[in-house]
Amino acid sequence: MPVFRTLRHAAAAAIAVAAAVSLAACASTPAPSSSGGADDGLQTVTPGTLTIATGEPNYEPWFVDDDPANGKGFEGAVANAVAEKLGFDADHIAWVRTGFDAAIAPGPKDWDLNIQQFSVTDERKKAVDFSSPYYTTTQAVVALKDSPAASATSIDALKSATVGVAAGTTSYTVAKEQLGEAALSVFNTVDDVVLALKGGQIDAMVTDLPGAFYITGAVVDDSVVTGQFPSSDGGDQFAFVLPKGSALTGAVSDAVDALREDGTLDELQQKWLSDAVDVPVLQ
Repeated sequence: MPVFRTLRHAAAAAIAVAAAVSLAACASTPAPSSSGGADDGLQTVTPGTLTIATGEPNYEPWFVDDDPANGKGFEGAVANAVAEKLGFDADHIAWVRTGFDAAIAPGPKDWDLNIQQFSVTDERKKAVDFSSPYYTTTQAVVALKDSPAASATSIDALKSATVGVAAGTTSYTVAKEQLGEAALSVFNTVDDVVLALKGGQIDAMVTDLPGAFYITGAVVDDSVVTGQFPSSDGGDQFAFVLPKGSALTGAVSDAVDALREDGTLDELQQKWLSDAVDVPVLQ
């Protein structure tokens, strides 16, 4: 996991601890009951209702106005689309909040599924279930607003800028492929790249798109996400988290797969992770 994302999660540590205590109190919660909200009798925590958890607060473009129930934002829209596939309309979805770390910790949960940019890892699979992935991260360019890279609309335009990247990362692999190694300033860590950007040593940096949103929103003042590179293999995969051994895991995965196959996930990605935030795909 990139260092800056670790910093972001550390900022929510107090929330995570509180959530963990709350979850512990749920240890005596009865087994989920058969839901009346879907025709196939899906087992949910509350019969007839699908309880979806997410973080607090939430940020764009994942959710809009910190209101997951409005169905706006990429993850908000994906969650609603999955719920619909499972047979639950908006009136039968209950949204709750959890800490990030508490959600992937072992133990009982008081929700059916959780969505807040969880990357699928083998270590996490020991404690929780994951659905099929609904998004694979792309690599993006973060630039200082007053640099030439801020107005770049193509990959060729970036080749005249000073672009930083961390060694040994997916970002480095993609940047080398797209821009050429000679165009890159390579640093040891992502933190080093961020410091170089803040200090004006480089015009721009390459990192994954979720990290790019975080950097521009909370780390580097007067920076923008210029664009994202075309999708490529090797990015982190985001998926729903479910309690370990959940009876819903297969159904949620089937719903995600169906949304991928019919083009819905691509449409939502274009709408909320490209058009809505003005982050075009660089060609």
